[in-house]
Amino acid sequence: MIRVLFFFALLFAVAMGFAWMADLPGTIQISWPVYEGGQQVGTDIWEQSPAIVALAAAIFLAIFLAIVWVIRVVLKSPQIASRFFRRRRKDKGYNALSQGLIALGTGNAKLARRYALDADKLLDDEPAAKLLLAQTAQLAGKDDEARQRFEAMLEDPATKALGLHGLFIEAERHREPVAARHYAEEAAKTSPGLEWAGKAVLGYQAVAHHWDEALKTLERNYAAKMLDKKTYRRQRAVILTALATKLEDGEPERAYSLAKEAHGLALDLVPAAVLTSRLATRRGDIRKASKVLEATWRLFPHPELAETYAHVRTGDSAVDRLKRVKSLSAQRANTPEGALAIARAAMEAREFEEARKQLKKVLQSEPTRQAFLLMAEVEEAEHGDRGRTRDWLARAVSAPLDKVWMADGIISAEWQPVSPVTGKLDAFQWATPGSLSDEDGPLLEDSLFEAPALPSATPAEPVRPVADVDDDAMVLEAEPVTRPATAKPAGPETGDATSGSAKSAAAEPSTASVPLEKQGYEGTTDDVKYSPALKDLPDAEATKAPSDKAATVEKTAAKETAVKAEAGADDKPAVVTGKDAGTAKAGVTGKTDTRNGSETPSKPEAASEAKVEETSKSADAKPSAAKPGEARTGETKSGSSKEDLNRPIEFPLSRMPDDPGPDEDDEDETAKTPRPRFFN
Repeated sequence: MIRVLFFFALLFAVAMGFAWMADLPGTIQISWPVYEGGQQVGTDIWEQSPAIVALAAAIFLAIFLAIVWVIRVVLKSPQIASRFFRRRRKDKGYNALSQGLIALGTGNAKLARRYALDADKLLDDEPAAKLLLAQTAQLAGKDDEARQRFEAMLEDPATKALGLHGLFIEAERHREPVAARHYAEEAAKTSPGLEWAGKAVLGYQAVAHHWDEALKTLERNYAAKMLDKKTYRRQRAVILTALATKLEDGEPERAYSLAKEAHGLALDLVPAAVLTSRLATRRGDIRKASKVLEATWRLFPHPELAETYAHVRTGDSAVDRLKRVKSLSAQRANTPEGALAIARAAMEAREFEEARKQLKKVLQSEPTRQAFLLMAEVEEAEHGDRGRTRDWLARAVSAPLDKVWMADGIISAEWQPVSPVTGKLDAFQWATPGSLSDEDGPLLEDSLFEAPALPSATPAEPVRPVADVDDDAMVLEAEPVTRPATAKPAGPETGDATSGSAKSAAAEPSTASVPLEKQGYEGTTDDVKYSPALKDLPDAEATKAPSDKAATVEKTAAKETAVKAEAGADDKPAVVTGKDAGTAKAGVTGKTDTRNGSETPSKPEAASEAKVEETSKSADAKPSAAKPGEARTGETKSGSSKEDLNRPIEFPLSRMPDDPGPDEDDEDETAKTPRPRFFN
């Protein structure tokens, strides 16, 4: 717009000038003498107005300038032609360079190399063409050629930084950190403002734990405005923390000053706060150590802060540590880290109710694997309940993972100032691994957190009458119990039996069902710890007379033969007289075979250890066979006595693990007459 106004203003001025000249009075005369024969004969006069004279002068000037331009073009035609061809060559070279860069970007190494060679030939000493050739060599995998071309760039000051960067990339590709650090340091010296060089040097110095040099490099980078003030303060705090950790054992005073400075630069840096507090505790400054941890806890609750705070004063009892942790957790309430810290301190102080309360908060809001494991420890430490402990451990397997120090896909047990993968400062973050799903777990009921009660005695299943046989008889039924068969030596059965053992067994019918006194955690697998040793168990065979043992060996073979013969026989309920019904164990079946006037258990599953005494119906009744492992009823023959097989089986435990135990009403009777109860 300004140019248009300027043009119209100039045109207006020219028009006004011509108008002014046209209005001028008078004429302009130009006269010159006329000679004939060497003598002046007169004078010619050219007289015009001023406007016509100015127009003529302008036309004459234009013609003159045109003639001068033509003469100059003719004189400079060789230079003009040379410049034309040179420009044309350069245009073709830049076009080839552009096409080569496009081919390089698309990954076409062959086409890019062809255009790069054309560009290098058409463009003399063009850095972009040299860079294109070096990069095409890298893309094609020609590492030696690429290094040679980058090294050739070092000779030219204009391309030295470019060559150093290329060599740095090649060194990193071949995993040569020493060479890469050398090229980065050279590039930083050549051009102090190179951001890649400054960051690379800082990273390699941090990876090598050269913290003093890293501090100087960080200062140079900040002076060159490669990073802002906030990033500078954070990275300086990280480097100071790492340096203080290195000097903690050798130079504790310098380490304390460095750690305190780091804590001032970054209050939320947990390692700096922990290190400062630990060094302050060594100096005896308990107040300073506590204040540092409290300031960081308010910004970033962390388990290490709580652990250090609990032990900030050496020699405190577990109860004192619990009080300190509670006071720290109250400064930022309702955090899972605080609840877990209180629960852990409560376990050490044996305050299990407080531990359960805190763990309940965590598990119902943000359940983690560590909380489940702590709950399992509470169950084990308080009650020794292995069942509930295993339940919590099973829940911990599928629970969400706890937060850890992680950086670039690497999980570390402790915080590290630099990533071992990329060399980046302050790369480790306190976070949950994101590779696993964060789906909510199952809802935990309140009853899971209640302290379990020890298993109590439950009443045994009462005897259920099925059918009345007579006034003094009933039929007993119970669930079959499978027992491993015990092998016995085979031998011919004889009619000899010791009547003394039979009388002693029958003399105490009322105590057959009375269990032994409770020992240990009955009803669980922990019974094994409280059972008597095998050498202390009663030996049933030792109580028998030699004649009893011989008779038993001779009768076993006949029993097994009879069992096979009666395997297919129908089972019928056993009839027990009212007098002997008291000797039967409640809840135990007694199915016997009443054929041939005798009563014999029909199956090993239905056979129980209840002692049932048969009624003698006839003197010539045939003895019935019993299967191995069954307790036979007493048999009598005319003129001879049978072996007493009603002797109760004794076991090391008062009852089996799956037996709930006797009624509470029976406990007094149990205490009076302890005796092993039968297997059921």
